[in-house]
Amino acid sequence: IQGVGATRTLLAKESGALCLFDSLTGNIYTLPTPVEGMTFDFVSILANTSLAQRVSTSAATVFIGGAVFSGKLAAGLDVFQANIASTVAISSNGSTTGGLIGSWYRLTALSTTTWGIQGFIVGSGTLATPFV
Repeated sequence: IQGVGATRTLLAKESGALCLFDSLTGNIYTLPTPVEGMTFDFVSILANTSLAQRVSTSAATVFIGGAVFSGKLAAGLDVFQANIASTVAISSNGSTTGGLIGSWYRLTALSTTTWGIQGFIVGSGTLATPFV
């Protein structure tokens, strides 16, 4: 899924899709209501320069659990974990919270209220959690 403009709500029937962060000013995706086994992959093909690359759950009662590795271009590696009881989005700013070219992650529906996440984000500067 590419060229979506600023925002896009994903559909359940699009499960298995590769969703591109392909705008210099950021893309915001909203996940559908989770059904066990659904998956969505996200990859940065351009580093955003202003707004965030963001993926949000469909409701404040649907959460993301899991972790992503985060590395910076010069050196360094860290791991950030999503709090499965409160995290509702992952948001990259093109620097400290990832979003540079090559950042990727997969969200998998684990239940009707939970998405699992795994991936690797590329950032710069002092790395910080991308989870909101």
